[in-house]
Amino acid sequence: MSCGGRSEARLWLCNNLSSLKSITPHHYRGLFVKILRSKPLKRSLATQVLQMIFEKHPQKAGSILAKKSHLLEDFFKKNPRRILQWFSNFSNSGNLGHKKGAKALSQFAFVNRDICWEELEWKGKHGQSPAVVATKPHYFLDLDVQRTVENFLENVPEFWSSNEFSDSLEDGEILYIDTKFFVDLFIDLMFKEDSSEVWEVINEFLVEESFSSLCQHLLIILEERDLRVFLESLRGVLNRRIESVDVGNPPDWLEIILLNSNESVSIDHLLLLNAIISQGRQLLRLVHEEEEQEKRATIKDLVMQICTFSSHLSSLAPTIKGCSTAPVKWLGILSWAIHYRLSEAFQTPESWESLFTGNGISFCKSNKYELLHHDGFSEDWESDTDERISIRVGQRKREKHRKKRRKNLDDDNYDIALLDPDTSENRLGLQSRAGSWLLSIDGYTTEWSSADLPEHLSKHCFSTWMKWLLARWRDKA
Repeated sequence: MSCGGRSEARLWLCNNLSSLKSITPHHYRGLFVKILRSKPLKRSLATQVLQMIFEKHPQKAGSILAKKSHLLEDFFKKNPRRILQWFSNFSNSGNLGHKKGAKALSQFAFVNRDICWEELEWKGKHGQSPAVVATKPHYFLDLDVQRTVENFLENVPEFWSSNEFSDSLEDGEILYIDTKFFVDLFIDLMFKEDSSEVWEVINEFLVEESFSSLCQHLLIILEERDLRVFLESLRGVLNRRIESVDVGNPPDWLEIILLNSNESVSIDHLLLLNAIISQGRQLLRLVHEEEEQEKRATIKDLVMQICTFSSHLSSLAPTIKGCSTAPVKWLGILSWAIHYRLSEAFQTPESWESLFTGNGISFCKSNKYELLHHDGFSEDWESDTDERISIRVGQRKREKHRKKRRKNLDDDNYDIALLDPDTSENRLGLQSRAGSWLLSIDGYTTEWSSADLPEHLSKHCFSTWMKWLLARWRDKA
């Protein structure tokens, strides 16, 4: 969490923050604008915001460019590639078919032919007169676009502030020719000129864009000091009552942490706490991938100190009641310690069933095979109380299924043993699952394997403890 896994932990935190529901557009716009306007200059953040605007609402930026079209002279100077991309879109169909800068160039040339027609360069031996081109507008296809625009840059400054050129910029399509240039241009307008028009567009965009999208695109690139400022400001605008919290929802857990943090938000603690309560399995993977044996051993020793159970989950109420500071933080650590311990110590079906029984968790066993029968169904799961009935039904189904296959396949000289689940299971490598169960704690709705149980049970514990803790907070209120 302090080195190799930190970037991944930050991503987890930003993803969970993006799921918060109790913050209004007005408030989260204020949070992002506060960061954007803070010192030193937040160039990376501004760049990302502008790129999102260019991509999703190019016309918003285009409307500003249209009012400041003269600034684009520098964009085209000594750059033939940009000139040809924007101004060479003439059409055979005449004026109505001309696009982008080509349309602006042709319209301006006709309207202002007395001051600029001589600046038009033609590819043929002689130039074309306005009267001829007016009747045959497709002649513009013979225009030497590069030389003409270079002439306009040198001798026709009126064009760059004209309505014709301005109109060609309105839809923002020009942004795609060189996004970096326009990002730099808008950043200068934001911070050097403090352009009210640009800030108005940014404010509109931040209100219209969802909080989820903004978090996923913007928070991940913040410096940690700016992320801390954001989180501390976020605490002040969350509009949520404890009664409405869903303790089964990880983003709500994060909201509880922020709402009940009396101290300055510690990024280290928040990264860790968010990881252990919402990304327990991934955090366990990071621990197992840790190259230093000493660090892995330290974590294991800490888990053993926190979680001292053997075959049963300990009663945790005395520990919780005795915890007067940072209770959510402690419960999160405790739940992940259980996750870690269960993944290490419980490997057999018998050990899991002993754990269920010792903690009052009713369960139904599921002995499904990976190999499906011809009708597409696996064997039915059976409960521990009517296992005999289920076994007899399963045996009759298998016997009937085997007879049917033998009848259909005898003429084909197939190796019938390979198709029989009873005899071919080991040969095909399709083993019965090491153990899977349906549990009462979630209404028997989901089948849980031994690989998924550590995470499921630890989250169930955390959710149960959080209900207890929230009830205490409500009573005190």
